Amino acid sequence: MRSTFLPFCRPSISEEDIAAIGDVLRSGWITTGPRVTELEQMIADRTGAKEAIAATSGTALMHLTLQAMGIGPGDEVIGPSMTWVSTPNMVEMRGARNVFVDVDRNTLLASTDAIEAAITPRTRLVIPVHYAGAPVDLDAIRVVCAKRGVPILEDAAHAIGTQYKGREIGGGDPAIFSLHPIKNITSGEGGVLTTNDTNLANRVRRLRFHGLAVDANDRRQQGRSPQAEVQEPGYKQNMADMNAVLAVRQMPRLDSFIARRDAIAQLYRSRLAEVDGILPMTDPTWSHRHARHLFVVRVDEKICGMDRNAFMDGLKARNIGTGIHFLASHGQKWYRENRPEWMGKLPNTEWNSARICTIPCFPDMTDKDAHDVIDAIKETLAGARTTVSGGIR
Repeated sequence: MRSTFLPFCRPSISEEDIAAIGDVLRSGWITTGPRVTELEQMIADRTGAKEAIAATSGTALMHLTLQAMGIGPGDEVIGPSMTWVSTPNMVEMRGARNVFVDVDRNTLLASTDAIEAAITPRTRLVIPVHYAGAPVDLDAIRVVCAKRGVPILEDAAHAIGTQYKGREIGGGDPAIFSLHPIKNITSGEGGVLTTNDTNLANRVRRLRFHGLAVDANDRRQQGRSPQAEVQEPGYKQNMADMNAVLAVRQMPRLDSFIARRDAIAQLYRSRLAEVDGILPMTDPTWSHRHARHLFVVRVDEKICGMDRNAFMDGLKARNIGTGIHFLASHGQKWYRENRPEWMGKLPNTEWNSARICTIPCFPDMTDKDAHDVIDAIKETLAGARTTVSGGIR
């Protein structure tokens, strides 16, 4: 057994990254400024989008973008329940209603057919999720949405560096990336919206900083121009330079991060072929580059002799960290009590929600770390099966 604990994720932060943050702190300008602008330009260049807007989190940008798009009471927003609950939360906070669709049992991606079947005259937006770093079938979804006149907002929280049919995610429809510490690159906390709609971009920029026509960087600290006026009531969700500089430093390493994650994923796939009852997700069939943000398996309790929670406890006892991404949104307490119509209606989502487990996959892992994970899985399952055969369970 390992002598040290291996978390399911750890951000890759170098001494040079730390020094760059120190430089910002010493500069006298630590809020929204030139490093935020630099990050926005880097992501716009990478994705091919006309505009990129950074904010304090992907959730903040979902909030701002839904408001900028005019989503509100009486509107329906289609998306999978198999996502982090922040997206459906922001829909509900706008007074709109989530229309959840089921996902493929093995890719956990929402299908075009499910989305098309859910569209009604009240549908104002579709939010497909690029789950775990794999892209949804965007071309097919775009055809359906264009036919019905419904816009798309991509939940690309997992998908910085993901490609679909040779094109970088974020260069077409509006897309929101997360820069949370477990993502492929991080700004500590933060997110970026990419879009080709300049009007949408300008409104999100206003809303992220009080509804002013300029932000703190425009007004500067010394010798500032007269106070800008509020164009509409807004929020305080602008990213700070001391956060942005970390992501600026990491952006040039994104491809190497993804390559290392992919190597770990391939090692896992090879060795998990030896393990009955632990089912890795499958990749979509359309042309893509997977960003390998998460490596998710499903625990088949009938074969393993234990459920997902016992499996995670067994790995923790062997110094292996795990996570759950995600418990289905419609199964969360507020949704069970206030939107109960979805319970039992999304069988693939609910089956996976009860069984998924994220195992460690991050660039600083060694091959030995990955082998330790598989060895711990085998030991955990062997213990469970011994207990079952002994008649204790």
